[in-house]
Amino acid sequence: MNQFIRQRQPTTPGEILREEFLVPLGLTQKQLAEHLGCDLEVVNRIVNGRAAVSVDMALELGAALRTSPDFWLNAQQAVDLHEALDAHPVLPEPLVRAS
Repeated sequence: MNQFIRQRQPTTPGEILREEFLVPLGLTQKQLAEHLGCDLEVVNRIVNGRAAVSVDMALELGAALRTSPDFWLNAQQAVDLHEALDAHPVLPEPLVRAS
């Protein structure tokens, strides 16, 4: 029996970045990229869900946006786990049962 209950698709870090930070702060992707010292393409790929948030990027986003790096990594991990469950719909049974 699969121990994971299927949840809705999690909000991507890129969508959070766009809707909760860029839009309310009136920032463009280019402005954020310049502030972070990275290529616009890096920010664009994250915002559009084509790239994952790395540990280094989580540190930088956390510092720039006054959040924790864990916030960004947890959002990314939720997306990664959701996608992994799609790729592995059947998981092995537990080896040991709780008594």
